[in-house]
Parts: sequence; C-alpha cells; structure tokens
Amino acid sequence: MHSIAIRRSPVSDPDELRVNGVLIDAAAIEAESSAHQNETDPDRAARLALVVRELLTQRARALNLLATHAELDDRIIDRLLELECKTPEPSEQECQRYYAANAQKFRSPELVFARHILFALTGKAAMSQIRARAEQAHRELILHPDRFETLAQRLSNCPSGQVGGNLGQLTRGESVPEFEKAIFDSKHVGLLPGLVNTRHGFHIVLVERRIEGLALPFEAVRETIERYLLDHVRHKSIQQYVTLLVSSAELRGITLDVRAGPLLQ
Repeated sequence: MHSIAIRRSPVSDPDELRVNGVLIDAAAIEAESSAHQNETDPDRAARLALVVRELLTQRARALNLLATHAELDDRIIDRLLELECKTPEPSEQECQRYYAANAQKFRSPELVFARHILFALTGKAAMSQIRARAEQAHRELILHPDRFETLAQRLSNCPSGQVGGNLGQLTRGESVPEFEKAIFDSKHVGLLPGLVNTRHGFHIVLVERRIEGLALPFEAVRETIERYLLDHVRHKSIQQYVTLLVSSAELRGITLDVRAGPLLQ
C-alpha cells in the first residue's frame, strides 16, 4: 500500500480527509485510488483504506509498537492484531457441527471413465456437414456399440482416438464445462443418447463406468474444518476491531455508518 503523507493544518476544507486531526493529503488519496479502480467509487474506497491504515498506525503508536515517524508495515499490523484480536480456536464440538451441517462438501470426487469421438470444428467444412458425419457415426454405434474403438481410431480428431477414444479417469474440473455437464449431470452409463456439443466440436461419448464420491470421515477433514473456522472467526474479529476503531474516531472527509455492516470485506 502507498505510504500516507500526513500533516497537521488549521485550514478547514470539506474534502479534506482527517483522522483524529491527522490530515491525509490529496496526493495520497489519488495514489491509493489507483488500487481501487474496480470499485464503484474508487475515491471513497481509497479514503476508507487510508482511514483504516491511519487508525491502525495511531493504535500501534499508542501501544509503542511503532515509532513516531516510522511507517506501518505488515509485521506491525500482524503484531497489533495478535495483541488486540485474540481468536479462540474452534472446539471439537464446533468442528463436528460444521461437518454435520456441510457433509456434501466432504466427499471424495466422483469419477467417470469415458471414451469419446471428436468431430472437430474447422474452417474446412461447414458445421452442418460436421454434425451430419457425427450423427451418422452415432447411429452406427447405436446399432453396433462394439465398433466404438474402431470408429474412434478412424474418425476422431482428438489424440485420444489413437487409443480408441479412451479419456481415462475424469473428475469435475478436468474438461470444458459443456462436456463436464454432459457426463457428470447424469447417471447414464453406456453410449450417451445424443451428441455432446462443445467449443471444440461434436462428441460421441461412451461412459464406461462411474464411481460415486464417498463421504470422507470427520477425522480426515478435521484440520481443514478447523483452519476454515479459525480463519472465519479471525476475519470477523478483525472486522469488529476496525469498526470499533472507526466508531471511536473523529473523522472528516468521509462519512461511515458503522451500523450498516462490516467496514472490511
């Protein structure tokens, strides 16, 4: 974060940003705004960030963690929060309650073993012609499913065609969304009843086997749950701490309603 240029001045300006009497000048606000261009109001977002930083700076100096003219850094912030935002570790019961309420999150991935024949879209043939060839091959496989590997070797535009269209073991996230939806959002096993249309072309897909995801035991995910709950509680604690600093500060150049919700997201 950009360093904050501060000075004390008796001159009053409604656009001046002051934190407990300390002036944050326009150059600092402009510099900070560049980091908030994706915000709805970059100027306000920059002012808020600078207010929070100045409040943390003032608090660190009050606790003798930071010398008068020294700059606030991440190490000092971490030390300050360690002192003033103590976060209790989640209990075994809390971890078990979270596990019970979110059981769907703690499963081994579903596996699908599949083959495909890709009729790729190229500039050499019209889409209608490519689709027609794919549909003809699909009709042949409905009648003669044992020819899948042979047709894959002869017709597929995917390198997997050389091994009979074998894609091996697939999990969610390994293929393009259109293909993933076709094979995972169904329990069908065997030749899929229609072509699968993706950005790459038309696919004939054979699902050979499915292995459903299994529930992971609590002991296997306890540390993950504990870290998540600890991070969640710590984040809430920091939000409350910053809100408390703001609520007791004298601010000019920004209006903050601490009742509206957390100041930090």
